[in-house]
Amino acid sequence: MDSLYVLIPIAILFVIIAVGIFLWAVRSDQFEDLERQGMNVLLDDDGPKAASAAKPQQPSDKPDAD
Repeated sequence: MDSLYVLIPIAILFVIIAVGIFLWAVRSDQFEDLERQGMNVLLDDDGPKAASAAKPQQPSDKPDAD
């Protein structure tokens, strides 16, 4: 029974901290655009690395030295 005198204030403290973090997240617009990150996975990457990798290699004009 004596442990409840310690555990209940600790639990209340955890709830207050969790509510504070949630309110901070709401006020700083953390939940503003939830679908954008999910859609970024589906979009193609048209950066320079992707363009150079998709380009077929041209044969060189130099004759082979056999």
